[in-house]
Amino acid sequence: MDDSTASAEKRQHAEALRRHLQAAKHLRQQANFDPTAARERLYLREWQAGRLARTHADLLASARFGPAAQFFISDLYGPKDFSSRDEEVERILPLLIKMLPASALRTIALAVELDALTEELDAAMVAELCRAGRIEQIGQDAYAAAYRAVACETERQRQIALIRATGEALDKLATKPLLSSLLRLMRRPSQLAGLGDLHQFLERGFNAFRGMGSASDFLEIIDRREKALLARLFADEADPFRSEESS
Repeated sequence: MDDSTASAEKRQHAEALRRHLQAAKHLRQQANFDPTAARERLYLREWQAGRLARTHADLLASARFGPAAQFFISDLYGPKDFSSRDEEVERILPLLIKMLPASALRTIALAVELDALTEELDAAMVAELCRAGRIEQIGQDAYAAAYRAVACETERQRQIALIRATGEALDKLATKPLLSSLLRLMRRPSQLAGLGDLHQFLERGFNAFRGMGSASDFLEIIDRREKALLARLFADEADPFRSEESS
């Protein structure tokens, strides 16, 4: 890849990153407009994190897949508020464009796009659960009913695709030995510059995937289970959250 092509690729990823950062920021501001709304959002996200931990309990318990599974639940698809990380990205985006390879920029852009889409879907779920009077007592039946009422099947499919794409991007980054050295060198300066959340996100993801070896099996399991759950929920099947450890 020549310099002009690499530069164009960086600009493309940077523009996507800016767009998704703004979308996520706007949605979070709406969700955190008042303490009640913020608390309701947390109820949903904690329930969803618990669901993910149950669905993928075998992956979390695996010596090989455990760190990557924990990273997915805590840093990509869980209850954590990513405001600080995204504010850091927005603040130093010009520097990131200069310092990071296009592959790392793309990884961050995918993660932020996933964050923005999750914020959008969660806002719709919170509104429906509040309407049904179940936001403080979310159970499997209440969640499934809200999921179908909100619909957004195309967006749910996109969410799963983004989970896989982000994982594949991290898998590629994990093969770059120079990036490992760069992340270690950046650790202390990042903390001093107020960029700890962003650096920790990159380092946790890099280390989780580097230690796993090839991520293809892990990502295939996640993708297959989440798609199967989506199909069962929209089909209104009995016990849609049944164990998937054998699949």
